[in-house]
Amino acid sequence: MSIFIITGISGSGKSVALRALEDAGYDCVDNLPVSLLENLVETLQTSGSEHIAVAIDARRGLSIQEIPTIIAKLKKHLSVQLIFLNATNEALLKRFSETRRRHPLSAKNLDHSQKSLIDAIDLERQMLSSLSENALQIDTSNALSSSLRQWILDLTENTQPGLTLLLESFGFKSGLPQDADLVFDLRCIPNPYYEDTLRHLSGNDQEVVDFLNLQPDFEKLRQDILLFIHNWLPKYQKSGRSYLTVGVGCTGGQHRSVAMVNHLFLSCSKNQTDLFKNINCLYRHRDLSAAHNKSPH
Repeated sequence: MSIFIITGISGSGKSVALRALEDAGYDCVDNLPVSLLENLVETLQTSGSEHIAVAIDARRGLSIQEIPTIIAKLKKHLSVQLIFLNATNEALLKRFSETRRRHPLSAKNLDHSQKSLIDAIDLERQMLSSLSENALQIDTSNALSSSLRQWILDLTENTQPGLTLLLESFGFKSGLPQDADLVFDLRCIPNPYYEDTLRHLSGNDQEVVDFLNLQPDFEKLRQDILLFIHNWLPKYQKSGRSYLTVGVGCTGGQHRSVAMVNHLFLSCSKNQTDLFKNINCLYRHRDLSAAHNKSPH
């Protein structure tokens, strides 16, 4: 049995994630009381269910702090993935403004002013801080619903035990990804954007890859990042981590970082050494438009 527990900041996309899992054949429960989680798993397991997804948020109050202990018990005999969705305050304010929905932690006597919403978001971050540290974090600040849906579906194909290595391209002009544990900066590499024939393409296109392969520093930096991952991944594994997100950024997140993440993903996922045998390697392109978002070769 595989279990996904979806949590995170209100407005960050928990409903989208849960619907994606439901469409993937998971038995889904929204806003489950924490005290019922173990009973639910036991009941569905008895009925023959193989895939469960549960969304739990800060409306459950302090009881949500019990989730890490429950997960540790479930992991002894089941595959459990804790997913924490997050977004910047700016993105959350915009979403609540567009939907005109009240934040679930807003007091009834407060209006919808920006101050009351910010207070509710800050309170929620404090309540959920212990969960975010031990989860696979996904920053949805700049993500379309379709992109988040695909990221969640990708995770369902990698539920085997072991550390999950997530390689993420991004553009510095849109801000650092909140979910990144390590960040590498590619802005020192010549930018294909300034080549007229390459500007409209992305790092998924062979023409851009060919241009970057002609830059000696691009290959040297790729080897240095791979060496860093190879040397330090065992340390992260020994520390008990389940997830490690490596952010790779360029100016716009369209060319250099995309091509680099594709290179790194192929190198890590095809590596059959003992280090990578128990590693679940995933990738995503945070700022790449849907029109350019293709799988690496």
